[in-house]
Amino acid sequence: MTDAHGQLPESDPEDSDSGRSAAEPDRTSQSPESPESFSSTLGQGLAAAAKRSGLGGVAEGQAPTGAALLKAMGGIRGMAETILPGLVFLVLYSFTFNLPLALGASVGVAVIFTVLRIIGRTPVTQAAAGLIGVAASAALALISGKGSDNFVLGLWTNAGYAAALLVSILVGWPLIGLAVGYLMGDGVAWRVNKGKYRAMQLLTLAWLGMFVARLVVQLPLYLADNVAGLAVAKLIMGIPLYAPLLLLSWLVVRAVYRRDSPAAPAGTDTPT
Repeated sequence: MTDAHGQLPESDPEDSDSGRSAAEPDRTSQSPESPESFSSTLGQGLAAAAKRSGLGGVAEGQAPTGAALLKAMGGIRGMAETILPGLVFLVLYSFTFNLPLALGASVGVAVIFTVLRIIGRTPVTQAAAGLIGVAASAALALISGKGSDNFVLGLWTNAGYAAALLVSILVGWPLIGLAVGYLMGDGVAWRVNKGKYRAMQLLTLAWLGMFVARLVVQLPLYLADNVAGLAVAKLIMGIPLYAPLLLLSWLVVRAVYRRDSPAAPAGTDTPT
């Protein structure tokens, strides 16, 4: 961020007439429509999302141990909440070809996980989000009568993430950089450091690659109405892809944000 928010306006006779001090900060520089305000708001939102997705540990200086990564992915319970609804659907549909039964069982598993969290008074965000996604996908499949429509929301989600990441790279503001910058208390200062900027570009490309890979594999299966193939692909390209990418991101961020590394001089090596 620049110093625009701290600049003082020149004195104006009208200021004294209105009772406003000439030393009062220029509030127009903090307009919600300003690019800096927008990048700050977006960055803080992305940082919160990054923390929830598992990168919060790196901001606390934790090493990416197996236990830390497992915790970052929600622990055993969180992984079960992610995997089991889809696995139950796959098994039941593969053996019975009964779409309502498979969908109902999948939603039922998600409901059970949510209720258990409520009873145990543990955070329900992940389980509730999973339940909403499973229920909405099941509703679409039941309405259309096509089992493949159980996966259409996932395809749209992957396409949306891929498009946002691609656009951010093209305009020179890689989203992973914004997320990491605000997560690490760096704001947008990483953009004036060539090493950090390139690292954030590469990380954004890596995450883009994951979403594109999912689309490349799953979209043809959807168009072919291959329900079992979609279920298998979604399971294989879920946590087994996400976990290594999370580890890579953790290692890269630790490497470029070493606590003993000097800060980059402001205003130098700004990428275009």
